Amino acid sequence: MSQHKSLQGSSGIIVKRNVLKRFERIDLLRKRGQWKPGDRILGLRKTRPDV
Repeated sequence: MSQHKSLQGSSGIIVKRNVLKRFERIDLLRKRGQWKPGDRILGLRKTRPDV
């Protein structure tokens, strides 16, 4: 979904998201060594985005 041009700032949308998509969570958990191929993709651990 896109955002109406009148609602965007001059440099576009620059907002820090605090919710990750499932594939982003899996990538983050894989980097931390908390998820490996073959593990379930549903019911993942809670994660905080890297700063």
